[in-house]
Amino acid sequence: MVQVHPRPQAGDTVMNVAGSDGREVRAKGLSGNSVGLLGSAVIGISTVAPVYCLTSTLGPTAGQVGVHMPAVFLAGFLPMLLVAFAYRELNSAVPDCGTSFTWTVRAFGPRIGWMCGWGLVIATIIVLSNLAGVATSFFYLLLGELTGTDSIAALDDDRLVHVLTCLAFIAVATAVSYRGMTATKGVQYALVGLQLAVLAVFIAMAIGKAGSGELSGSLDFSWSWMNPFGVQSFSAFTAGLSLSIFMYWGWDVCLTVNEETEGSAKTPGRAALVAMVVLVGSYLLTAVAAQMFSGVGDKGTGLGNPETAGNVFAALAGPVMGTALGVLLFVAVLASAAASLQTTFLPVARTVLAMSTYQALPPSFARIHPRFRSPGRATIAAGVATGVFYAVMSFVSENVLIDTVYALGLMICFYYSITAFACAWFFRGELRRSLRDACFKGVFPVIGGLLLAAVFCKTLYDMWDPEYGSGSSVFGVGSVFVIGVGLLLAGAVLMELMRRRSPAFFRGEVLTRTTPVLVAED
Repeated sequence: MVQVHPRPQAGDTVMNVAGSDGREVRAKGLSGNSVGLLGSAVIGISTVAPVYCLTSTLGPTAGQVGVHMPAVFLAGFLPMLLVAFAYRELNSAVPDCGTSFTWTVRAFGPRIGWMCGWGLVIATIIVLSNLAGVATSFFYLLLGELTGTDSIAALDDDRLVHVLTCLAFIAVATAVSYRGMTATKGVQYALVGLQLAVLAVFIAMAIGKAGSGELSGSLDFSWSWMNPFGVQSFSAFTAGLSLSIFMYWGWDVCLTVNEETEGSAKTPGRAALVAMVVLVGSYLLTAVAAQMFSGVGDKGTGLGNPETAGNVFAALAGPVMGTALGVLLFVAVLASAAASLQTTFLPVARTVLAMSTYQALPPSFARIHPRFRSPGRATIAAGVATGVFYAVMSFVSENVLIDTVYALGLMICFYYSITAFACAWFFRGELRRSLRDACFKGVFPVIGGLLLAAVFCKTLYDMWDPEYGSGSSVFGVGSVFVIGVGLLLAGAVLMELMRRRSPAFFRGEVLTRTTPVLVAED
């Protein structure tokens, strides 16, 4: 039984609570029962940003695996589904907003848990920077379409203008997220509905025009597209799979807001599964429709054209939907990126909050805004880190969007696989109780973790080659490798600095397997 003290007052960092074993632990002060099942699922879909993911990854994935892109999307869904079972079981036992960080600390100890939390934080910052970049590009494309002025659309090509606009989007999203869950979920229903509706129109029109037989590059549907063994090489398959996994990233935000969700032990897991079913359906239909309309060639509107790979919908909007309706696709991508930019602050801010609460990061990040009941300082820190990261990478690499997307796949595989293994280890004493426990707490998470770990290792090997990703390099080493590995090493250095500052956490004295579970107030 955990007794929760009254809500924090202005300036309070945390609340002290007393567990049944006499250990003093800390409540985080978040607003309980703020989100229901539908709201949680919508926030999960919004964070993934399906339209943004599709415009960013349809091209690179088709370039890697050709017409077998739908099969790769299905293959990427499988490990995510298995890991989702692990998240559901862990959340049911330990509904903590620290999710991967908290669970892996309880299972494997402070160091592995800290690095797992770092993987989540840095993956989120990479996503936020890419979201801001896509939002900026489609913002100027939309302005250009609405005004009929090419010079306005061309502003996105000005690096300084692009970066400054990105920073403005990041600042606005940070401000909205700072105001808490009520402000965050308020606009998501309409934005997610808009995305899915426009995507449905795009799919219908693309399939309809492809079936007319008037397009030279169009293809007839074939069930062989669903065969992952048809991919030309294992390296191409793992590269495509890494991108596919990125496309599903974000569903776990349903678990990150568990302390603010009605029925925190069960609702977040159910919401995550609902979100993933909607996503895989959307991705498969869009992949099939786009391939039928454009093919996978490297010229013109072909999905494999490197000149349009980073922004496929910008090239297909007009040909598929016409000038008038094509503007709606620009609006949908902009809405997708903007909405996700807002909700993606949720997992990073709440993970930082949990790490700070348990003394794994400086205590100032654990401060809760007395009115909005949100992790204000953690949210602002995430916004600043995102802005700095994107500004720096924009001037270092001309192909920062594509390279960071590839690096992101590495980060996602890293912390998802550790979390999956943590589930099996955490519940190791319960695996023989029933067939259900053996499957959902042991077998499925381990298989999902192994699949993601295999993708991580193969991707790590492949990305050393400068040809991996955009083709850029740093001293002869692929820039994707430099970005991915460099960020993980930076986390290890930061962890060592925190070990000297907060030795109690790293000695295992703050967060253990038996630390009581905290329940948020209404």
